[in-house]
Amino acid sequence: MPVSTAPILSTPVDDRFEPIASPISAGSTLSDEQLYVQYEIHRTVREIRDGRWRSIGLQFPDSMMVDAPRVSDSLSRELRRICKKDTLADPKATPSRDKAAGSAESIASEVGTSDVARTSQPSESTEEDQEHYLTILGDTSYGACCVDEIAAEHVDADVVVHYGRSCLSPTARLPVIYVFTSPPLDLEAAVAAFKRTYSDVQEKVILMADVPYQSHIPTLAQRLCDEGYGNLFATDILHNPGSALPNRTVPEDVQSDPEALKAYSVFHVLHPPNSLLLILSSRVKAIHTLTTATSSANPEVLVSNTSVLLRRRYALLTSISTAPILGLLINTLSVKNYLAALAHCQDLITRAGKKSYTFVVGKLNAAKLANFAEIEGWVIIGCWESSLVDSGEFYKPVITPFELEVALQGDGKRQWGGEWVGDFGGLLSRDRAAVDNTNADDGPGYVADTEDGGVGSSSAHWEDEESDDEPPEFDLRTGKYVSRSRPMGRPKPVAAASSQSSDGAAAPSSALIQRAKGDVATVNGVTSPGAEFLRSRRTWTGLGSDERIAYERDADGKIVGAGMEQGREGVARGYAVVGSAEG
Repeated sequence: MPVSTAPILSTPVDDRFEPIASPISAGSTLSDEQLYVQYEIHRTVREIRDGRWRSIGLQFPDSMMVDAPRVSDSLSRELRRICKKDTLADPKATPSRDKAAGSAESIASEVGTSDVARTSQPSESTEEDQEHYLTILGDTSYGACCVDEIAAEHVDADVVVHYGRSCLSPTARLPVIYVFTSPPLDLEAAVAAFKRTYSDVQEKVILMADVPYQSHIPTLAQRLCDEGYGNLFATDILHNPGSALPNRTVPEDVQSDPEALKAYSVFHVLHPPNSLLLILSSRVKAIHTLTTATSSANPEVLVSNTSVLLRRRYALLTSISTAPILGLLINTLSVKNYLAALAHCQDLITRAGKKSYTFVVGKLNAAKLANFAEIEGWVIIGCWESSLVDSGEFYKPVITPFELEVALQGDGKRQWGGEWVGDFGGLLSRDRAAVDNTNADDGPGYVADTEDGGVGSSSAHWEDEESDDEPPEFDLRTGKYVSRSRPMGRPKPVAAASSQSSDGAAAPSSALIQRAKGDVATVNGVTSPGAEFLRSRRTWTGLGSDERIAYERDADGKIVGAGMEQGREGVARGYAVVGSAEG
């Protein structure tokens, strides 16, 4: 339908900006004592003092932002109190300037601040060195579960205090104080749900919980032991996403034999993330999830079934296998070894004869990825929880580095037994073990055999084959032949390029060039698939590109320029045209 009038781009007069009510008064419902307990003010102050950190970044998720000002004020008040006590305890220290300031009792004294003062050590620093600067990190660069080292470095923070649930991925630069802010759990309802789920008191069960509720596991285990359950294992927090139970301790018999984990069932408090479900699906006997932590007459316990999710993920990676151009999404700059994971994925894609482009993004959304129509699939490099993107709003599939390994295997070697590897740190260690031939059995979902090429086997022996003998590629979903699944062709040996440059010949230029006939831009003589897409398939070329520009020319063929004219003057709301009646 053609547009008859110009769209209204201004804001109507009726749409006035109304003041927004303060979220602190509306959402902060914790008492002062509850605030100190839930946000672990005492422990946080002790660790800050022990680490002698001065600049502290406080990272809150959106749901806890209403308590952020009160938490920051409480920490500042406690740090000043401890610094004052340390200064008085050390006669060599510079006296405090505000010694005569008001000595009114603070909120901390009501909840036992004497414990903090008793455990702190005397400080030998001056008053200026004892100052602490706290900054609230409001908007995270990536996911709320990851430590935002980028925002912390913008304010020159020495340490980050991370509040709420966390993926516990190892950080690259800054130390971290984790405060999980343990919410309440109805233990009576949890015990009743457990007894209905496991009627056999000799059943081997591992007790797990979402990270904020993990502090309730020892109490829950003790209550169940009193009920007669004798084969329970209460997990504890372990900062290792690559563990058999990610970020959790394992039973003693599992430490020596990982296969013994399949004899255990998992009782998980609150619904775990999908990435954790996929990891546990092939490692344990069964997974039962307590759906609610509040009081309920009959709390529901669900049996987690990952078959549908696994089928969906397998469909995504099979569509990636014939994609000619892949995008590598760096979704973290804080997780350790993310650069090694990036190099690993680039090597896999290059050996498969495909092209990859690298993008550094913040929080993912469909609009960002839709800007690059030439990308047929995305590989996300982030923390082990946020890397699993299971959403239908994205136009192209988004997979993990582990799924990329499975997707780029040859048709004869591609197999997946349902195992899932989320942490790319563990993935890299397994890859090194396979290269060194030190790990002969890597599980049913990982193929380390390189006899036929292994990962990227479709291009492993290209140097020994003629171009006509390269195996064809077929779309496993439609069965159709895909002619451009390897746009980069067979990889060129590095030795040949180095020997050519050693003979004194000029090294090939790395600059982008465009030939006169409008051919595809190349880099080092290699066709660029991205440029090919822009030239042949992208139809929209900009505003006014469909209008042909014609110039007036004289008898000699030269362009006749327009004469100079006086333009308008004044402000936009009332131009005055020179020579007009208004002028």
